[in-house]
Amino acid sequence: MSINHPYLLFLGDAHDALAAKTAIGVWQWRPEACVGQLRLPGCVPSVDLPELSVAEGWARGARTLLVGVVNRGGVFAQDWIDTMVAALEAGMDVASGLHARLGDIPAVAEAARRGGRTLHDVRHPEGSFPIGNGEPRSGRRLLTVGTDCSVGKMYTTLCLHRALEARGVESHFRATGQTGIFIEGSGVAVDAIVSDFMSGAIEQLCPAAPEDHWDLIEGQGSLFHPSYAGVSLGLLHGAQPDTLVLCHEPTRTHMRGLPGRPLPDLASCLEANLAAARVVSPAPRFAGVSINTRDLGPKEAQALLGRTEAELGLPCIDPARGGVERILDAML
Repeated sequence: MSINHPYLLFLGDAHDALAAKTAIGVWQWRPEACVGQLRLPGCVPSVDLPELSVAEGWARGARTLLVGVVNRGGVFAQDWIDTMVAALEAGMDVASGLHARLGDIPAVAEAARRGGRTLHDVRHPEGSFPIGNGEPRSGRRLLTVGTDCSVGKMYTTLCLHRALEARGVESHFRATGQTGIFIEGSGVAVDAIVSDFMSGAIEQLCPAAPEDHWDLIEGQGSLFHPSYAGVSLGLLHGAQPDTLVLCHEPTRTHMRGLPGRPLPDLASCLEANLAAARVVSPAPRFAGVSINTRDLGPKEAQALLGRTEAELGLPCIDPARGGVERILDAML
């Protein structure tokens, strides 16, 4: 899938940063591919890009309107349709990572047909996938796992990938969600794969490699989240990881989207993921814990990291505040 750059990032009417995580992630990791943002009234999050209309975005060189909003169920809001149609009529393509398909919206499909524009649904992979077999394969693989959804698994994986590259270690970032695919330019949205083929899709995404090559695989969901545990387990079995990193957001009062359901304790999460990984990996291990301390002050964050490290006996870092070198040392 080849998507024309630059992007005009569409944040829609996102109510918080997590709802705009696709736009924010693409801006953070591919800023050179973005010319501006387009937000609807009521949109709360923002990125450090000019606020542009469709016409202004086109004038500045935007060639694709990237729908950077995510929501529960992955559906298009009615309020977004006029903007997508306007972008198509201006000459842009439209790209989305939602579960719903752009071509299923009559007005959008007609505007694309009329203007000869392309609709990119990166959540819907092309081709077919094998059934996973769990057979041992060469190479080294790291998978990020989480206590919940949207806790920093993609961010941590990308940070580790860049740090490995800086050390001259051959590695690939393997995207498994829509934001990662927009950033990397390839990958597979694992939560859109029929369950029987999920682990096979990940085996295909990160095949056998030289023994010193690292595949860094972006995790999804959490084994403890009733809505998304299935995709987490499929990833664990398909990735066949020898190394894991646990990601956590310490200020959550409940699992995302499920008020009243608490997050698991970290020790239980470590053991559950190791038990699942042992089905396909002989001796999986955790290299560390990545904690998103964005909503904590510096002293509070440092105290939490130190306390957690003492309790778990693993390096505990916030990649945004202190880098990932200590986890990288444990990996290598």
